[in-house]
Amino acid sequence: MQNFDYMTPTRLIFGEGAVKNLPSVMAPLGKKILLTYGGGSIKKLGLYDKVKELLKDFEVFELSGIQPNPKYNPSVLEGVRLCKQNKIDAILSVGGGSVLDCSKAIAAGACYDGEPWDLITYKVQAKSALPIVDILTLAATGSEYDCGAVISRTETNDKIGYMDAHLYPICSILDPTYTFSVSKKQTAAGCADAMNHTIEQYFVADATLLNDGFCESMLKSLMANTRAILANPSDYRARAEFMLCCTYGCNGILALGNSMSGWPCHGIEHALSAYYDITHGEGLAIITPRWMKHILNEKTVDRFAKYGINVFGIDPSLGKFEIAKKAIDETYKFFESIGIPMHLKEVGIDESRIKEMAHHIAVNEGLENAWAPLAENDLVEILMESL
Repeated sequence: MQNFDYMTPTRLIFGEGAVKNLPSVMAPLGKKILLTYGGGSIKKLGLYDKVKELLKDFEVFELSGIQPNPKYNPSVLEGVRLCKQNKIDAILSVGGGSVLDCSKAIAAGACYDGEPWDLITYKVQAKSALPIVDILTLAATGSEYDCGAVISRTETNDKIGYMDAHLYPICSILDPTYTFSVSKKQTAAGCADAMNHTIEQYFVADATLLNDGFCESMLKSLMANTRAILANPSDYRARAEFMLCCTYGCNGILALGNSMSGWPCHGIEHALSAYYDITHGEGLAIITPRWMKHILNEKTVDRFAKYGINVFGIDPSLGKFEIAKKAIDETYKFFESIGIPMHLKEVGIDESRIKEMAHHIAVNEGLENAWAPLAENDLVEILMESL
């Protein structure tokens, strides 16, 4: 078991009607608030008007139009400008993980005199950040309970995972009813994202029975509740458990004491969505079973066999390679069954830039140090198999 140093300072307020707590949460943070959101779904939900009413005693500035795979330019830069120009005290992110990720980068950039990209690329360590509160409307990324953000810079095809202890939200307000209107496509993609967060922490060299149990239960819960949600999008219990799974998925609690994995599927997918701006969860679902198949060998087979037996209930009397292969097939079939396109060509990616992306991943993601090391030729093979 590995040593660790762990902290989760974020307050979670969970359940229907939780937004009523917003004024008391924001009051200690200051009077000037930057409200960040995406394409307007919060207005259709009536949440925008609700938030504005709850914040009637605050001075509220707005940054809208934040896109999936949030962009450094214009969103982060514009948010930093607004914060500095208006002396913002705190940021309120209302939406999904992309809005929150963008808000985290803005929060750090607003407290830095130089180019915010220096912070995102770790050239400079943030010394502070504006406090962040979020109201989540899409369960997927887990950004509401971690200190990470993923930011894209279109002109350089970079998609950077940025982590800093200053970026934990002060408070996350989680009302599952705000996710009832999330589309089947985005629900499925959110499931794939949260499942992959769990898988990336499960497939490691050194793990504990405790963490394996957490991860295996997470995966079974995500699959069962996704099926229930797709059958009835307004199933509160399914939406609530699904939302909590996503919240737990990426803040490290599933892997305390485990060795590192390298997060290879995320490393690969970041290039796909940086180059082609595809839906992150769909890219992960396409890549994950191909990665599994590619790395299956004598070193990794026992882990895959355990995954197959405990997550999918595969007969433990079978040979371990047979169990492992069935587990990989079941992973693929589940993603396919919830409506995710399972080939890169279905999401607009052909072979024309495969080698370029593989080189980009090999140079930038450090996957030669992953649990199952990946060189550039391995990445080409995985991407080609995913077409």
